[in-house]
Amino acid sequence: MQQQHNKINILKNVNFNKGIYVSLFQLILLVSVFTQLTAGAQVKDTRLPIIIDADTANEVDDLYAIVRAIKDPNFNVLGITSAQFHTSPLATENTVQESQDINEKILNLMGNYSIPLPLGSNVPITNSTEPASSPASNFIVKMAHKLPAGEKLNVVILGSSTNVASAILEDPSIIEKLKVHYLGFWHTVETNAYNKKEFNTGNDPKAVDILLNTKGLDLSIMTATTSQHLVFTKAEVDAQLKNKGGIADYLINRWDTYERWWTKDDPEKKSWIMWDVAIIEALAHPELSKIETFLTPPENTPRLINIHTKIEVDLMKTDFWQSLNKK
Repeated sequence: MQQQHNKINILKNVNFNKGIYVSLFQLILLVSVFTQLTAGAQVKDTRLPIIIDADTANEVDDLYAIVRAIKDPNFNVLGITSAQFHTSPLATENTVQESQDINEKILNLMGNYSIPLPLGSNVPITNSTEPASSPASNFIVKMAHKLPAGEKLNVVILGSSTNVASAILEDPSIIEKLKVHYLGFWHTVETNAYNKKEFNTGNDPKAVDILLNTKGLDLSIMTATTSQHLVFTKAEVDAQLKNKGGIADYLINRWDTYERWWTKDDPEKKSWIMWDVAIIEALAHPELSKIETFLTPPENTPRLINIHTKIEVDLMKTDFWQSLNKK
């Protein structure tokens, strides 16, 4: 009887210890899975959340800038929205669709089909209190609210400001959730003088004023004055991209076939100002651009904004080609 009793106790101890081991194993497994999920989330969160708003069909540099941004592993490109450019002498009745078509072509050639491409407004803002609403402006509002508290959505404007300004008018609560990077107008650093007679600005002056007038909006400007110094030559573009197929040949073809309407200089198109690439490079590598704080133009709400006043041209070019040649 005593031996049987001892056996029962032994079995109870074994089962008890087994239960402990199983529980410990389950706990370790849960901790491991949680750690992996947390690590994955941290990796995702370290990327910069951006939306690129581009009048892609207007010129050449937009395409190069978009490809550069998609190639950057530190960017989380949440969407590429299309923008209108109605003041161009080459403008059709639906310039935003032209930009949309090229955005789609770029993603197809790069094999990246997961980035949303919301269509922007085909017309500028006509009343500073009424948005020119579109799927693009709705998308900007949605993504701004979707980000975690304390995190800002970086919106990079490569053309007209219609879509972003409309998003702000649609839902002012997103103002504190945005960090807007705008490529536009001319600026003299020494006197803080502004010249808004510039292509991007001219395609929606009211939208630009909304950006400048909106108190609390985190706004950085890459001016035409500063970005004009980033120039690519046809020789270096051909050396880096020609006959490589896919998106590389598409970029070459865009250079070769787009006719510049604003100048008769350089008819052989031996060089091109890469305005839009400058703002993408400055976002990817802040150390390559000097930013200073200035008061807004006198006709706008007085507040401080950030302006890029100098860029490291050679380093930006080196980084651009290194980024594009990465597999």
